[in-house]
Amino acid sequence: MSEPALFCSDLNLSNCPLPRNAPRVLLPACNRMRGSHPFHMVGRKYVEAVRLAGCSPVIVPAAHPDELLDWLDMADGVLLTGSPSNVNPGHFGQTVHDPSLPLDPLRDQWTLPLIRLVLARGLPLLGICRGFQEVNTAMGGSLHQAVHEQPGLADHRGPSDEFPLEQQYGPFHPVHLSAGGLLAQVLQAEQVMVNSLHGQGVARLAPGARVEATAPDGLVEAFSFPEWPGFNLAVQWHPEWQATDNPVSMAIFRAFGMACRSWRAPEHTPNRREVCTG
Repeated sequence: MSEPALFCSDLNLSNCPLPRNAPRVLLPACNRMRGSHPFHMVGRKYVEAVRLAGCSPVIVPAAHPDELLDWLDMADGVLLTGSPSNVNPGHFGQTVHDPSLPLDPLRDQWTLPLIRLVLARGLPLLGICRGFQEVNTAMGGSLHQAVHEQPGLADHRGPSDEFPLEQQYGPFHPVHLSAGGLLAQVLQAEQVMVNSLHGQGVARLAPGARVEATAPDGLVEAFSFPEWPGFNLAVQWHPEWQATDNPVSMAIFRAFGMACRSWRAPEHTPNRREVCTG
């Protein structure tokens, strides 16, 4: 019996009903001020990406550490979004290099311990851009705060905000996929083109992480933790941008969605809290 179609050909959500009892994917929210009022915010493109994976998005506000296990008990996966904000460099032993760049200490406060719990539990995890940097930081790695200032590394910030979004998020450079790695298996390729809109980047890769892809200058563009249980992948680029028109993006979200559906299978349910060692 063939699997039901789970992916829309467009982003009109009214024409893209999810299957009943779809896996639930947590989307940690960013924290922004609008005027004098604080808001929890998640970009719509990430919500739509979760739906493209055949999963139901659950936006999570800033969580108290004591709430994390309860959130994970209801989840079948976690997607860490990109954001204009940077991970606070204090989490990897540095001071702020450019005070003009935005931070989100409230997001850092709970997503970093959340990541360690997710990996220990084996819950499917996908990190994108800031999420990629959060995973590396949470697991003991460090970041370049300004990749373009590092000798031998290129400027990965891409076209400036003065350009249309189609150019800002357009293909910017190739990445080479590590032979035999998870990403190479998912994409069935040796090299793909990606966009690039980041100022921070991996300096020291977290212990136990495997490089999944590198830019032409050698900067790590994707990694995973093969020794931790379950599907986990972090990518520096933005696969969520116009994903339906990008076979590479769709392959990543399909793989993530498949992992979330496997996690939701009945045999996983009774032991979720027990397998969490974080």
